[in-house]
Amino acid sequence: MDFGLKGKSVIVTAASKGLGKAVATEFAKEGAHVLISSRNETTLRETVNEIKEMSGNESIDFAVCNMKSAADIKQLVNKAVEWNGGVDVLINNAGGPPAGSFLDMTDEDWYHAFELNLLSFVRTIRETVPFMKKQNGGHIVNLASSSIKQSLDNLVLSNTMRPGIVGLAKTLAQELSEDNILVNTVGPGTIETDRILELNQVRANKQNISTESLRKNAEQKIPMKRYGQPYEFAKAVVFLASGANTYITGQSLIVDGGLVKAL
Repeated sequence: MDFGLKGKSVIVTAASKGLGKAVATEFAKEGAHVLISSRNETTLRETVNEIKEMSGNESIDFAVCNMKSAADIKQLVNKAVEWNGGVDVLINNAGGPPAGSFLDMTDEDWYHAFELNLLSFVRTIRETVPFMKKQNGGHIVNLASSSIKQSLDNLVLSNTMRPGIVGLAKTLAQELSEDNILVNTVGPGTIETDRILELNQVRANKQNISTESLRKNAEQKIPMKRYGQPYEFAKAVVFLASGANTYITGQSLIVDGGLVKAL
């Protein structure tokens, strides 16, 4: 299948590692011009070189961007436009909020989660949509969490902010469809990233068991009996954001090996 991504302008935020990096790599393999962002310039430079080597695509660049900064987000989008003449694909991503229960969280924690995991998506879309309208189309995919379908233990911030992304995407799908802009959300289940390993450590400590035991128990609950790999998640994202997707919008997809039981 031809995804129609060769030479397309793609932004992937929070892409120096983890799922963002995996998604950026898959776009690069399809021949897209990929602009990645994160807060750490050193890590970004290393990631750009790694993606170039893995994909054989030299059209990879970066912009330092704090997703809590409206000014940084504006500069990120402007760089993509200056580099490629527009933005065909926006992949919204941000680091997950801290683990913890309701009474663990302060007002500062709530404000941080709101700015990072919801408001940042609003800002990137607001900056990008005018350019997509000018070129009569585009794809936006918001990366979230399986908590958009089923709440997760000890992750009250994620359980609250991530569903807001779904509401945003559903609304935008209605408002932007006439401009041929498709907006979808993809939530990872248990994908083997640094974030999952960190959460596993928190959960293992709380349960007073080893991380190895916790992982084994977790894998038994997944119908496919294993953690997913970042590239498996990334391929689903690339499809939804590609020219191969011409009619799917306003939808939420979970990539989780069948773990979530909610309809």
